[in-house]
Amino acid sequence: MVNPVKFIVDCILGTKPRIAQSQMIKPSELKGDIKLGEFIPFFIVASIEVGNTTTKCILTATNMKDGHTRVLNKTVKMTRDVRKPKPNERIFGSTLNGVSLTKESIAELVRDTLIEAHEAVNLDITTDLDFAVRSTGVVAGFSSPHEVGEFIKALADGCLLAGIPPKKMVPAMSKDNIPAKFKNNSLIDKIIFTGAVGGVLPPVGSTGVEIVANEMEGELATAGIKEGAKWSGVDFRNPVFSMDFGTTLKGRITNDEIPYARTIANLCGFAGAIPDAIIKGTGLVDKRYGAALDLFSDNKERMIWLLRGNVIRKYCDEILSYVKIEIVPDNVNRYGSVPVDPVAARNIGVILIGCDVGENGSLLHELTDIGSELYSKHGLRTMFATLDLISAMMVGRIVKLAMEHNLVSGKTSIGFTGRSAITGCKPYLILKSIEKLGIFNEPRDHVVFVDDGLARGAAVMARCMNSMGVPRNPIGGIRGGGCVLKQRIDHYEKSKERNVS
Repeated sequence: MVNPVKFIVDCILGTKPRIAQSQMIKPSELKGDIKLGEFIPFFIVASIEVGNTTTKCILTATNMKDGHTRVLNKTVKMTRDVRKPKPNERIFGSTLNGVSLTKESIAELVRDTLIEAHEAVNLDITTDLDFAVRSTGVVAGFSSPHEVGEFIKALADGCLLAGIPPKKMVPAMSKDNIPAKFKNNSLIDKIIFTGAVGGVLPPVGSTGVEIVANEMEGELATAGIKEGAKWSGVDFRNPVFSMDFGTTLKGRITNDEIPYARTIANLCGFAGAIPDAIIKGTGLVDKRYGAALDLFSDNKERMIWLLRGNVIRKYCDEILSYVKIEIVPDNVNRYGSVPVDPVAARNIGVILIGCDVGENGSLLHELTDIGSELYSKHGLRTMFATLDLISAMMVGRIVKLAMEHNLVSGKTSIGFTGRSAITGCKPYLILKSIEKLGIFNEPRDHVVFVDDGLARGAAVMARCMNSMGVPRNPIGGIRGGGCVLKQRIDHYEKSKERNVS
């Protein structure tokens, strides 16, 4: 466990984690430098996500000369504030906290969030926006991975209501469908979209159904960390281990095959839902819908470790005794409330790593009771320090499990996104937790923390769907290697020949 004095010294003088934070760009900068007569094409993407805790629309602009993505605007709403279902509407899902959702209410929430995000920066949603990517982290209330597809359709309805043309939500079929200002950036005449995002092929079960309901979020988070890592100096290319610590746990582990890596493991279960359960014990948030986000302020409470180090460790150990991290067994269809198909995963060589509290969250109420005691005796600062340590210890257990199953090695890079991995002192503690495992000679060169990973991933996916890359600054390929465009073109030509024969 963490020595409090050493922790304070390390935070001030020791190895600093590499943290990539979103770089902002003003709408006026999208036109380039008019005085110099320089025009830079910016690919503007709206990432719209309805999650268990928050609903976000993040507008990003990717400079197609250097491949860097910046944020234009971020609009965030609490998903619990979605309007209640009307009498004639069918409830077909819910958030992890039980907020009922209908196709119509989701569509209206998406519409309003999109319009608000564009109006805030004076962008025309029909003409200025180049592409929209929709996703959801709300998977706990569904009975099967297949139903997530219906949710995605509801998100599409919201995009259409907001005025986004359908062609800006699907891959281009030919260069004729690419806007004129991006034709020189698209390689669609040489290679089409194969389903790979960020150089990684998604896992598909033997029946064609996704093997874990939140696979798309893991895919986007992986791609987003790949993009964000470019701002941090970490070469986050395959093989990688991505972890999204939102309300639910998402992510994937890839191998180092080229031109496309394969997904060899997926993550599922609880992440931010664990601190949410603990924080409800304070009585300061809603007992049903409250979240740690309601009380969080990003103050790195370092000195509390000197005063309450032993207390923090004690409560961390007690809480983690209820947290189960393991390979998902074959005899379940839901793990950590997330619909899964572990048999299909095993059949295609993919391992599912899950995090649960009891059986599908059956013991989350125990964490609330512990949170009540922790808050009443020691206060909010000690509680948030404990939450930081809990996240770090969870990461350590997940990575150790992956090591035991030969899923990661000294060549792997590990990336984090999501509120329960990048806030407070978590990056410092997580880096220390990984250092202790001894997998890397220089852990700081292999570990990166990225905010807005899913939104960044949406920008990457939009470019992949339109075969728009930046070969001088590649996201695909392997760590330390060059661009693999030629290998991909050869791979595509051979696949065409196989289909013809």
